[in-house]
Amino acid sequence: MVARKAVDAGPSAAVKFFGAGTAACIADLITFPLDTAKVRLQIQGEAHKIEGASATKYRGVFGTIMTMVRTEGPRSLYSGLVAGLQRQMSFASVRIGLYDSMKQFYTRSTESAGIVTRLMAGCTTGAMAVAFAQPTDVVKVRFQAQVRLADGGKRYKGTMDAYKTIARDEGIRGLWKDNLPCHFTAAFGAGFCTTIVASPVDVVKTRFMNSGTGQYSSAINCAFTMLRNEGATSFYKGFTPSFLRLGSWNIVMFVTYEQIKQGMTRAHQYWELPF
Repeated sequence: MVARKAVDAGPSAAVKFFGAGTAACIADLITFPLDTAKVRLQIQGEAHKIEGASATKYRGVFGTIMTMVRTEGPRSLYSGLVAGLQRQMSFASVRIGLYDSMKQFYTRSTESAGIVTRLMAGCTTGAMAVAFAQPTDVVKVRFQAQVRLADGGKRYKGTMDAYKTIARDEGIRGLWKDNLPCHFTAAFGAGFCTTIVASPVDVVKTRFMNSGTGQYSSAINCAFTMLRNEGATSFYKGFTPSFLRLGSWNIVMFVTYEQIKQGMTRAHQYWELPF
């Protein structure tokens, strides 16, 4: 049997779209406990406690993980995973999978793409991804933040119940808590510098997303309340797990994405798939 001759062509938009989403989900599965520990550290010390919530103090990333395993079981580290995977499949697919297509749109199919064009393409796909995936991020944070109540109950019974409850009690706008500057700030820079710059915004985002109706009037009010009640250091709660997850997530994400993209491209070229 003679193999078909592969056509020298780059991966299609569909390959990039699904490849980015799948790679992001794999990266999330590996690094999710670090993200959960980050959220628990970020919300620790809030003035308004959920009635019946545990008063356990978390100390450091590994101390937080061990405390959660001991008091709530290993599954607590993956609380909100379903919403997290939904977020990655939608957010990464749009942000990364459509980046090249958006860059080509701005360059009008020319070969050159300067820094301004790249920034415009990145901001456009970033804004699209946030608008599309924001409800999944809110639900993910709510699940990661919830602690088993005194009666053994939970804030939400499941992922779909969380979507319905938030929409019913807080309105549709409750699913879009947070704002675009939070994501744009976190999108620029990399590694340690990114974490230093983005950590205060990320902590405020987590607190605001996890807040009940009327707890904070806005993200700015949330920031000022934190500063007044807990001091400036509260903006760097969860810094270590945030930094560790940022680095490990990016490595796993982009390595996996390249492998998936190459595999899907080869299959597309060999079998002449219609996408």
